[in-house]
Amino acid sequence: MKRVVVDRFGGPEVLRVVEDDDPRPGPGEVRVRVLAAGVSFTDAQLRAGTYLGVPQTPFTPGYELVGVVDEVGPGCRRLREGDRVGALTVWGADAERVCVPEVEAVEVPEDLDPAELLNLVFTYMTAYQLLHRVARVKSGETVLVHGAAGRVGTAVLELGAVAGLQLYGTASARDRAAVERLGAVAIDYRTEDFLARVRELPGKGVDVVLDGLGGAVSLRSFRALRPGGRLVVYGHYATLEHGHKNRRAWVEWYAATGTVWLWSLLSPRRQAHAYRIQKLHGHHRQVLPVATGHPALPVGGGPRDPEWFRDDFRALLELLREHRIHPAVAERLPLSEARRAHEMLGRSAARGKLVLVP
Repeated sequence: MKRVVVDRFGGPEVLRVVEDDDPRPGPGEVRVRVLAAGVSFTDAQLRAGTYLGVPQTPFTPGYELVGVVDEVGPGCRRLREGDRVGALTVWGADAERVCVPEVEAVEVPEDLDPAELLNLVFTYMTAYQLLHRVARVKSGETVLVHGAAGRVGTAVLELGAVAGLQLYGTASARDRAAVERLGAVAIDYRTEDFLARVRELPGKGVDVVLDGLGGAVSLRSFRALRPGGRLVVYGHYATLEHGHKNRRAWVEWYAATGTVWLWSLLSPRRQAHAYRIQKLHGHHRQVLPVATGHPALPVGGGPRDPEWFRDDFRALLELLREHRIHPAVAERLPLSEARRAHEMLGRSAARGKLVLVP
């Protein structure tokens, strides 16, 4: 089979495609013939070595997949050969065949586009759980979304509209129209002060801020909360610069994040939460982005709570069938063009998800 490999941390140039033996599923695992694997900014952070839980090199990237079970390992009871599934993998999905724990795979319908369904596994799942599992939003509340034109940001806006929220989103001027088409008030992060804008609202702030950037943005986001408000930090995109690790930004991210948690502890009326969609396999609790993962593991992780993951996936699937959410696919590329897909990340986010089709 073919798979993508990261031999060393760096930019898209470190990606290459190799031939390898087909993997065999171990106890409790199923082997999946991959139909679609996603390429996201999280994959870029893994490739650059800035992601918490990054494995040792060499490893195969790929955070999520949709495919067909073609072999079942010992001890599996739920899935059978021929079942179509989606799985959150953290790494390992960019291959023609991948072994995943049966408990972490979710059944997906055969009559829907695998590339479209792929959006639900990671992007829309992240957005849904940010809103409903962590922030616990209520209809009528105001929510500020950073990076509103990105994939998770767009999903948050769609799901927020379904939930009856008042939405504000930071984005560049070129993406203003896209944000506004989704029913949100766009704030140009280059020319406007989002903190000043939301403090003009009744209540002098917003109920919820969703921050996938981190660093200094988190400090100002906490100040944007009205009494009873919740900040959810779920990413550290600010630590990536031109596709490579920015060490200074990492120091600033940790300093700012620590300050926000301290403010949260001292504030009786505002809260800060952290969110990660996945649990990691073979790791102790990790606080620094150092390569401690075991490269022999078939995949890097799975959903933090598999039962929640299955429940939330069913909710998202119902919204998709009702045409209340619209996952977009920017482009489908063969596995051999993984490097080009990573090079396209910065300019494709507003158009939809990049998908590798083995």
